[in-house]
Amino acid sequence: MTRHILPFVVAAAVFVAGAALAQTPGQNPKVLLKTTMGDITIELYPAKAPITVKNILSYVEAKHYDGLTFHRVIPGFMIQCGGYTPEMAERATKPPIKNESGNGLKNARGWAAMARTQELDSATAQFYINLVDNFGLDDMKYAVFGQVVDGMDVVDAIAKVRTGSKRGHRDVPIEPVTILSAAVVQ
Repeated sequence: MTRHILPFVVAAAVFVAGAALAQTPGQNPKVLLKTTMGDITIELYPAKAPITVKNILSYVEAKHYDGLTFHRVIPGFMIQCGGYTPEMAERATKPPIKNESGNGLKNARGWAAMARTQELDSATAQFYINLVDNFGLDDMKYAVFGQVVDGMDVVDAIAKVRTGSKRGHRDVPIEPVTILSAAVVQ
């Protein structure tokens, strides 16, 4: 009897392992940011940050990011986008979302997280990409939702642009780095 069950158990284990592998991060949605400096692809993690991913995707579908800039660039820290035009005019947003920090994703190099004010549940459309491991931001409850899977060289190039002050904002690129379009690619 055991000999007859063993092949079934082995086959079931192989099937379950295959199903687990099929649930790899590659099945997650990806957003392609076409910028004036090149393309950046960010894989989103809805299983870890469902509210945040739904929020980002709704802004992408509404073309909110199209024409906005990376308006805050701090070498050795992060690059931020999603709020301002090249003239530093703020684009209107939807109401803030619930903070999903503590989801297991970390503010590590190449990972994207929601920008917000000091208020925990104040994130809307702005997000940043970490240039280095910024694990202190995890302690400060900045919610990570995705990872750059292609175009980290573009992220690093953006981090090297000259910055200054513009309309009361610091760390603004002198020559705007604009998001030409944002689209879901998977």
